[in-house]
Amino acid sequence: MILPFIALLFASCDDTVTYSEMKEKEREAVSDYIKEQNIKIISFEEFVANDSTTDVSKNEFVEIDDVYMQIVNNPVVKDSTAYRIEDGDNVDLLIRYYEYNIQDGDTITANLYAADPDEMRVTNTSGSYTATFTSGIMNTVYGSSVPSGWLVPLRFLTFTRKQSNLAKVNIIVPHTRGTSTAATYVYPCRYQISFQPSVSVIIPE
Repeated sequence: MILPFIALLFASCDDTVTYSEMKEKEREAVSDYIKEQNIKIISFEEFVANDSTTDVSKNEFVEIDDVYMQIVNNPVVKDSTAYRIEDGDNVDLLIRYYEYNIQDGDTITANLYAADPDEMRVTNTSGSYTATFTSGIMNTVYGSSVPSGWLVPLRFLTFTRKQSNLAKVNIIVPHTRGTSTAATYVYPCRYQISFQPSVSVIIPE
């Protein structure tokens, strides 16, 4: 009886997946997804040279701090009242989003059609952005901590309350820049996010 037990024990050990293997699986999933979706990755230098824009017609994404970002809409192009979150600002943003697990091919959470958007409070301190969820699905599922990958677009966007001209991005986020659950189970997500200042925000005229 002892020998079969030992054989089973070694078989179980062989099935253990290491963190390095999980990260490699994640990298492969992101690489495969980029190919399948015909995503064109541009450099940060190209992004800046193009006035910090990505060409949606070419399905361009730029890689910044391990996050792939596509700016779908930036209100500064069409709206003179759109504004940036400047140094020292504390701004409440209303969020519509969906969260897609690239590795498993499943939508995890979304609030695109929920009665109320999620809300997060953003602070800019000397160009460094921090944020917390104050209400909504993300806050309920993951807690108040905003994934650091969500903060990357804030450096480049302007914001307006005009529903037809909201700031909108697509981002591909690795587990190291994602939710606490993604960090634990090591999987990448794609997010579509639109941002709208809450009614408490005073928009410059």
